[in-house]
Amino acid sequence: MPGLVRGMARTAAVVGTATATRNAVNRRQANKNVAAYEQAYSQQAPQQQYSAPPQEVYAPAPEPSQDEVITQLERLGALHAQGILTDEEFAEQKAKLLGN
Repeated sequence: MPGLVRGMARTAAVVGTATATRNAVNRRQANKNVAAYEQAYSQQAPQQQYSAPPQEVYAPAPEPSQDEVITQLERLGALHAQGILTDEEFAEQKAKLLGN
């Protein structure tokens, strides 16, 4: 039995040492993480107040060519003939295309 007790005591000492070492390593790493965070946070540029984004200026859309207008009118006519567009919708879209 004395050998068993010595073996258990030795195992307990090894486990205790391993646990203490692991805890020390974890504490050291946690302290490093805190120091790194504080250093990174202190080096950040000061927060700026919110300001509206700059307004973008858009160039007007180029005028469609005569061929494009004719193609679009043909499409509108086909949609109107199929009953997809009402008379009012057709007239409105046609006026937009012709610039009226």
